[in-house]
Amino acid sequence: RQIWWSVMGSPQERLLYVKNFQPQNENVKAIRVLLYGPVGAGKSSFINSVNSVLQGRMTNKALTSNTTSDQSFTKKYQTYEIKKESRGNFYPFVFNDIMGLEDGDGRGVRTDDIILALKGHVKDGYKFNPASSLSDDDLGYISSPSISDRVHVLVCVYSADSPKMKSSVLQKMSKVREAASDLEIPQLAILTHFDGCGEKERDLRNIYRSKHLERMMTDFSSSLGIPMNCILPVKNYSDETELNSDVTTLILSALRLMIDFGDDYSDTL
Repeated sequence: RQIWWSVMGSPQERLLYVKNFQPQNENVKAIRVLLYGPVGAGKSSFINSVNSVLQGRMTNKALTSNTTSDQSFTKKYQTYEIKKESRGNFYPFVFNDIMGLEDGDGRGVRTDDIILALKGHVKDGYKFNPASSLSDDDLGYISSPSISDRVHVLVCVYSADSPKMKSSVLQKMSKVREAASDLEIPQLAILTHFDGCGEKERDLRNIYRSKHLERMMTDFSSSLGIPMNCILPVKNYSDETELNSDVTTLILSALRLMIDFGDDYSDTL
C-alpha cells in the first residue's frame, strides 16, 4: 500500500473538517468511538492526543500510566467528550476507553462486556470485573439503550513495539471483532509506538514507505482480518511539550476516518 504524505492534506484542512463535522442522523447526539486492545497499546494516550490537537495545546484528559505493566491502568467504562472553543459546547463525537485485554481467563476486560458496550448496554463509569460479566440486573446495565448509547465505530489499538500478541488475547480480539461484524459496526485499527522501530519510522513523513511497518501491518491484518486500508499508523503525543504538525496530521487523518465511518453507520440506524 502506498499513500504519499501529500495526499493526506494539511493539518489545517483536516482540522477544519473535524470542526465543521455534524452527524447525518439528527437523532444521534454524538458519534461514539470505542477503543479496545491489549494492555498498554495507547488507547488513553490516543484520546489525550486527539484532545490536545483539538484544544491546540497539550492536555492530559484521560489518565495514563507510564509504567510497564501487564495489567490495565484503565478500570472503568469511561466516556470522553471534547470541548469546542465556545463555552459549553462539545464536538459531536465521543470516545469510550475501556479496560485492556489481558492474557488468560479472569484477567482484563471480558469480551462479553465489550460486546454489551457495542450494543449500548454499559453505563458510563461502570467498573469492569474481570471475574464476571455485567448482568442485566446490575446498576451499570442500560436495559433500553438509545441510538446514542450504542457504539458507532470500533477501533482496535495495537502497539508496534509490543511482543508478539498472545494467542488468548488474539482470540478475545477476534471474538469482539466478529460480534461487531454481526452488528455491522464499522471497524478500524490504529498502530501506535511505531516510531521506536527504526530510523525511517521516526521520520513520520516516511512511514508509508517503510517496509518494516508494511510487514507489521500485513501481519496484523492477517491475524485479525482487518483490511490494510483500515489500519492506520498513529504517533501519540507522549514526550512532546508542544504540538507537532506531522504528529497532528496522522492523528487528524485517523480521527476523520473514525467519525466518517461512525457517521455512515449511525445514519442507517
